[in-house]
Amino acid sequence: MGATAHLLELQRLDTAIDRLRSRIATLSAGSELAAAVRDADAAEAQLGEIKLQLDALDRDTSRLEHDVDSLRQKAAAEEQRMASGAVANARELEAISHEVTNLRRRIADREDEELAIMERRETLAAAEKDAGETATNLREAADRLRAAAGDELTTAEADLAAREAERPAALAAVDPETLELYEELRPLKKGVAAAALVDGVCQGCHEQLSSVELSHVRSTDIPRCEHCRRILVL
Repeated sequence: MGATAHLLELQRLDTAIDRLRSRIATLSAGSELAAAVRDADAAEAQLGEIKLQLDALDRDTSRLEHDVDSLRQKAAAEEQRMASGAVANARELEAISHEVTNLRRRIADREDEELAIMERRETLAAAEKDAGETATNLREAADRLRAAAGDELTTAEADLAAREAERPAALAAVDPETLELYEELRPLKKGVAAAALVDGVCQGCHEQLSSVELSHVRSTDIPRCEHCRRILVL
């Protein structure tokens, strides 16, 4: 049996261990959960800002409604004075008529403002609905992630312990010279020091080996890819 015959099993085991350690580090740091919570907080803050804008519009509407009501009362009172016959002076009647016209203009201006506010409020109300749904969904997602993270961490730690327990036997199956090279290459090759050779293609870098390279690989005790220099398992 060749020097690299058991190397793929060790590589598969080490890849699984590396992946589990990375996942445990991520879960322990809570980075995913923290990101989910930040997203939910940001969505709720946006919803709160929209609500504040709606409250401000409602206050403006109340103020305008009060102004319109007051102006209408004043206009009605002035019109009643004109119609009552109590004022006979032509200049005074003209002044009252001018005042009524001015009051009606101001009423129209206030009503235009109210209409603009109503349109703005309608747009904001739709935005509030969307923001509310987004905030709710993100908060629920964060809560689910918080609950799942604890369970996943427990499972990942148990899986890691099981894989690490298998490693001594896998190490013992590889000859020392090959193992030494494998351990040297792993940190240089992002954890993948050994790869299968399938139909002349290195599964580590996915490069096709030439016939000359294949001949050389097959005649070497510890075959290595001419492209990525990983150990090849034939």
